[in-house]
Amino acid sequence: MEQQIDIATIDAPCWGTVGAGRCRGGRPTQQDDLVCLHDPLSATWLLVLADGMGGEGAGELASAGVIAAAKSLWTRGDWRNLPGAVFLEQFCQEAHLELLRRGAALADASPRATIVALLLKGRHAFWAHVGDSRLYRIEHHRVAGCTEDHSLVQERVRRGELAADQAGSAPDQHQLLRGLGGARRPEVEHGYAPRRRDQRFALCSDGVWAHLSGAELAAFADYADPSLAVREALSLVLRRGRGEGDNAALILVRAEPAAFHVLASMRRAWSRILGRFAVPGHTRAPLSGRQVSLHDSEPR
Repeated sequence: MEQQIDIATIDAPCWGTVGAGRCRGGRPTQQDDLVCLHDPLSATWLLVLADGMGGEGAGELASAGVIAAAKSLWTRGDWRNLPGAVFLEQFCQEAHLELLRRGAALADASPRATIVALLLKGRHAFWAHVGDSRLYRIEHHRVAGCTEDHSLVQERVRRGELAADQAGSAPDQHQLLRGLGGARRPEVEHGYAPRRRDQRFALCSDGVWAHLSGAELAAFADYADPSLAVREALSLVLRRGRGEGDNAALILVRAEPAAFHVLASMRRAWSRILGRFAVPGHTRAPLSGRQVSLHDSEPR
């Protein structure tokens, strides 16, 4: 019997589409969770993915706690006024405290979680992560950047003891150096890139990247329908896991910077205006022969 894949879609006309999904893999419970939040007035997105752990149901409690913290901060609207990196740092620390609060009510379990979060705000993309859930930045149909896991396996890769494509099958893959919910305040790693046309992002748990390469994720991110891409990607993860894989969660983002859409609308409107005043038999020169380029400003 084919395993169910949970799929969610946010379709924001003119601003982009986000497809997200998850599956249990070979595990009895689902400890991966995610949320996709969008404010159409400001064309701002917050995408969050968490992979819970801790045993005795604590993993489910942990990932749900991260998502609850994301929704709470989004509703408060802190993202409107805070610089992007500051907001994501605040979010990760508040999610960490939420897991500590939830863990205080448990006798024999400790809710822990990895996290990866992406904030698309204006012409800027900010991201943050703790643990081994990853973000891939995709440009020109290939991976332009990827977060580095906070794990023992990543340390072995860095030292040249293990090839990067062997990380997903290493026996010590799940031994993490950082996470939310532990005794120590988490050290959050941040990233930034200016928004560009045709830019894509993929956020995923280790249950995905253990079975799909960066090149394969880039190919799925190029689908016109992100939800279809997520379904096909997770179906491939399940086949390769052969009933023994980890929980898997994936978010694919196709969201254009607002400025490009506004500029395109202005150009179309101007073309229509000029068309009304065109002289019969006269060929009008194109509006511009240059490629439109937006200069990167100071991120906020």
